[in-house]
Amino acid sequence: MILAKYKQKRNLKKSKEPEAKTKYFKHKKLIFVVHEHHASHLHYDLRLEYGGVLKSWAVPKSPPLDEKTKRLAIQVEDHPLEYANFHGIIPEGNYGAGKVEIWDNGYYIPEKFSDKEIIIDIHGKKLHGKYVLIKTNFGKPKNNWLWFKGKEKWIIFLK
Repeated sequence: MILAKYKQKRNLKKSKEPEAKTKYFKHKKLIFVVHEHHASHLHYDLRLEYGGVLKSWAVPKSPPLDEKTKRLAIQVEDHPLEYANFHGIIPEGNYGAGKVEIWDNGYYIPEKFSDKEIIIDIHGKKLHGKYVLIKTNFGKPKNNWLWFKGKEKWIIFLK
């Protein structure tokens, strides 16, 4: 049932999005990708490899590049690892219709990865350094997170 929500929302033959074919093999470097997604509204999708899938968050504004910027990140369904290389146009009438481009990618080193807090060291072309995702407890949606570039004092506090 891994990726059931992903498969349920899509017609993969029409959308040309990848389906899960890769068997999960544990390797040294975990990948990340940020997609720039021109759907009904421009947003960015943060995807972190974890447990054989890409854990995914929709980010309504551009990713945080400095320690002053905080971003809402809405957790969405897991995506297959193959999605890390996906770019193209999802045709009208399909879930997520619009242009998808790779904004940044690379690998990350997890320092903490739990249901409520994620602390990672990102090594990408645009994003680099410590980043933090914290699940929020306010508001009705239970899938809202706060994403920001971590200051050392924050990271020490969170650990």
